[in-house]
Amino acid sequence: MESNLTDYHGKTDGDRTVMHVLYGLHTLAWFSGGVFAVIAVIINYLRRADETEPLYVDHHNYMIATFWWTLLWLVLLSPLWLLLMLPGAVAYGIVWLWYLYRCIRGWMRFNSQRLT
Repeated sequence: MESNLTDYHGKTDGDRTVMHVLYGLHTLAWFSGGVFAVIAVIINYLRRADETEPLYVDHHNYMIATFWWTLLWLVLLSPLWLLLMLPGAVAYGIVWLWYLYRCIRGWMRFNSQRLT
């Protein structure tokens, strides 16, 4: 579902900044061993609980879903590390690229004030 919400001005600059910081934390999560993603997803859950604006709810949901799907794929693919290093590294590399794509795509759509 595509929607352009550029006419909505109910949020403050601080609200937008928080969303940009959350997308940044998710994007940089791999460089922190996932710690940034855990912090960001906790904040996503806390902020989403009080959110009424559809654009913000949608992006919180998007980041939360990206986190959980990534974690699921990492757990499911972890046995590949037992075979040899290469299959596990390739699988995790693919998951990393998918995660990075989702973060950048969502961040760009949020910056354009569009639903994911």
